[in-house]
Amino acid sequence: MNPEQQIHTGRATGHVRIGVDTGGTFTDIVAVDTITGALATTKTPSTPANPAEGFLTGVDKILGQIGATPADIESISHGTTVATNQLLEGKVGDLGFITTEGFEFVLEIARQSVPDGYGNSYFWVKPPRIVPADRVRTVGGRLDFRGNEIRPFDDESARAAVEAFQAEGITTLGVCLLHSYANDAHERAMRDVIWEIMPEAVVSLSSQVLREYREYERSMTTLVDASVKPKVGAYVANISARLAELDPGRHIPFSIMRSNGGVLSAEEVVHQPITTVLSGPAAGALGAAVIAAKAGYPSVVTCDGGGTSTDVTVIQDSQPSLTTEGRVGPYPSRIPMIDVVTVGAGGGSIGWISPEGTLKVGPQSAGADPGPLCYRKGGTEPTITDAHLVLGRIPPHLLGGEIPLDIEAATSGMTELAAKLDLELEACAAGILEISAWNQANALRQVTVKRGLDVRDFPMVTFGGSGSLLACRLMDILNLPAVLVPPNPGNVSAYGLLTVDVRNDYVQTYVARHDSLDLGAVDAIYAELTGKAAEALRLEGFADSDHVFERTADLRYFGQAYEVRVTCPDGEITAKWADSVEAAFHAAHHALYGYDFAGRTDQPVEWVNLRATGIGPIPRPEIREIPVAAGDVASAVIETRRVFYDSWMPATIYDRAKLGAGHRVSGPAVVQEFGSTVPVHPGFAAEIDRFGNLIITREGASA
Repeated sequence: MNPEQQIHTGRATGHVRIGVDTGGTFTDIVAVDTITGALATTKTPSTPANPAEGFLTGVDKILGQIGATPADIESISHGTTVATNQLLEGKVGDLGFITTEGFEFVLEIARQSVPDGYGNSYFWVKPPRIVPADRVRTVGGRLDFRGNEIRPFDDESARAAVEAFQAEGITTLGVCLLHSYANDAHERAMRDVIWEIMPEAVVSLSSQVLREYREYERSMTTLVDASVKPKVGAYVANISARLAELDPGRHIPFSIMRSNGGVLSAEEVVHQPITTVLSGPAAGALGAAVIAAKAGYPSVVTCDGGGTSTDVTVIQDSQPSLTTEGRVGPYPSRIPMIDVVTVGAGGGSIGWISPEGTLKVGPQSAGADPGPLCYRKGGTEPTITDAHLVLGRIPPHLLGGEIPLDIEAATSGMTELAAKLDLELEACAAGILEISAWNQANALRQVTVKRGLDVRDFPMVTFGGSGSLLACRLMDILNLPAVLVPPNPGNVSAYGLLTVDVRNDYVQTYVARHDSLDLGAVDAIYAELTGKAAEALRLEGFADSDHVFERTADLRYFGQAYEVRVTCPDGEITAKWADSVEAAFHAAHHALYGYDFAGRTDQPVEWVNLRATGIGPIPRPEIREIPVAAGDVASAVIETRRVFYDSWMPATIYDRAKLGAGHRVSGPAVVQEFGSTVPVHPGFAAEIDRFGNLIITREGASA
């Protein structure tokens, strides 16, 4: 039997499914027993120098916690930041680029897209090319936009290009030939030449990475894929080998989270490494969506605060928004990904002084190593975590005491920074938190207000180790109606890994006006795309009867530069079917931009891309109700200590593990648990719902 079938057909040899999310500071682990439905969670420090060590330590820790052995593991799903961190750090490696003769400057021309406007600058300099101009080679041959061959592939120039890269020692290559989205014959011929001359070469073809038009975006996406392929491949191979040592003689099914909100087996994901660039944030968004929907909040914004950054997204009708216009650092990537905005405002983000003498926070982070000042591991600059500790909003330890925090070290560093700014200690620490809150608020506005949504309509789900620390302040800044903090919020991303299905996305550019649409061609393309999706699901072990397919299309008004994606109905592709897609486009365009041209013959609709997604459903862990509170909320009180909320005041400290459904605490207070802390400011109250979620509202308001 295919090992992957053990994951999805219910015939696995084990009964424990594990989710492991590796963050910048901590690695989060969740396990579910598929027999009893019991959930267990834990955390362990990440190991940035070798992320696999933190991963395996976490697996060993959770097995010990639940009294299981490697033989009990049914499957492991993983959210990784290997590709993301490589790109954010700009470590793309020695890349070579092969393109069509005459198009060697496609990366230089790029797009006239200015991030955040010109600001106060008179000039805008484009970011450095991902591949220097002297590492671009061209080959002869030409296809038209329909894939018809105009000039044959030039084998001689192809060999010359590969031999030049071989002489320079460049073995990682991206290939993007003109119009290969319509016909991949020339790219396949190029790959054959590469592997004949350099069998060891790592190659990414644009026709396999992104089969749609727009040469610059397709070239960049292909090169990003090529750049992360060696490191992701080595990382996955390392973990797979170590997992094999855990239970010799048995293959432990191992899957990786993808940016599109699905998982894929590790054996397959190494061929599509670019699809993992938002692996962790995607898992968190999906886990939060499941938790919020169960609690009665199908539409929310999410705030995932980690040690290095904070990721935010919007959930509507229990589904996160998807985009194909995302970026990872400076690099555009047009793969389908959950629409996440990331800001450098994590627990390890550093407070510093700008050349103008003003206080700034992030995006530089102390991360897990050396970490904040209070870690006493070599950190030299105050961080957001230090600010919370100085103000008494977090306890003098993390992970239930596993990681002690040194308040004296944090206070000393914060005092030094405050003196440079001519501020009091408390004002400096509070200033760091205020700047961080506004950074997060602006990110939340990007995924709502800039998408035509009113942020005030959305409750917020906060999770991650630091995600809930500024919940009350964000409610004030954005006028949010409520905040939901799940149980074990630091492990929501790891939990999300156990809730996601296998997803495979396929796209084909097909440009045609609606009034002259060739329905036979559309039907043939969708048949090809769904066929590829079905084959991919079979490789993942899903029976044909379990396959689920979604069809979408990108449409625009003729003359527009960008498209709007709409869902296509199931069923036979007829004129009526096509008209229903056109009507959906008019409605979606109006919802996005406030107008449409429905019924006007002078503004025809144009079809651009056809897309198909194959989905392999995976059972989700059950979210169970917790017992109703048996006693008074006073039974959960740990102590009373001074906390700084605008001024020093006594605050009641609660143990969340002792709070039951119906318990309500009023600020000033702090709710503590193993992996996270929730400060409840004066004027706010927090109530435990029947699923164990902490619902924060303004005092007197209804949850």
